[in-house]
Amino acid sequence: MPGDLPRQQFVLDTSLFITEEIREDEESLEDAVLRLLDLVATARLELNISCYMPPSIHDELTTMLRDREVSEEVFERLDTWVVRKSPDRYGVTIPADIVYEFIDEMSGRVDRGLRVSEEALREVEQLDPDALTAEGNDYVTEADRILSKMRDKYRRALRQGVLDSREDFDLLILARELDAGVVTEDRGVISWANEFGLRYVRGGRFPTLLEEYLRATGGDSQAE
Repeated sequence: MPGDLPRQQFVLDTSLFITEEIREDEESLEDAVLRLLDLVATARLELNISCYMPPSIHDELTTMLRDREVSEEVFERLDTWVVRKSPDRYGVTIPADIVYEFIDEMSGRVDRGLRVSEEALREVEQLDPDALTAEGNDYVTEADRILSKMRDKYRRALRQGVLDSREDFDLLILARELDAGVVTEDRGVISWANEFGLRYVRGGRFPTLLEEYLRATGGDSQAE
């Protein structure tokens, strides 16, 4: 019986629903999300597993799903089976060492971003002046290409693998508050889940995890 099982809780990230890793062969995004939410529902009823989402993540996910024109059925199931809960930002404590590491990491990333900018500036300085003017119908100059490459490298230097949004922070604070596992495909969130001492599951593995739980406990037949 669900009441006899130790309660498990998970906090879900936007990336879980968007990643192609949860899709079966030739499955659409909408079908994959509906199948995932069916598993979440079954796990809740059969195994007492609860899934949560901060309101900021819910808003972000809803916007992304609407942009992809999924049906209202997706939102109905999402609101039914995934609990929206605001994290207790005032009550949850964070060790000073984690804040120190975050500040130290961001300082290092800013330095790397400056080096990326300096390298791009030197490349532009070496260009032939004629390369700074587009020819014919080609409106992309060599300088434009250098700047485009710089933006990509700068973004990776400053943002890849780091907490870079309020939504990410809400996710971790709520998971810490509930002593829940984090479900995400975001490498930055995974890295900081380790720092917070939180359990995590890669988003692409989450449907399989629920199916295995159901199979092991003799749950719903769809897990067979």
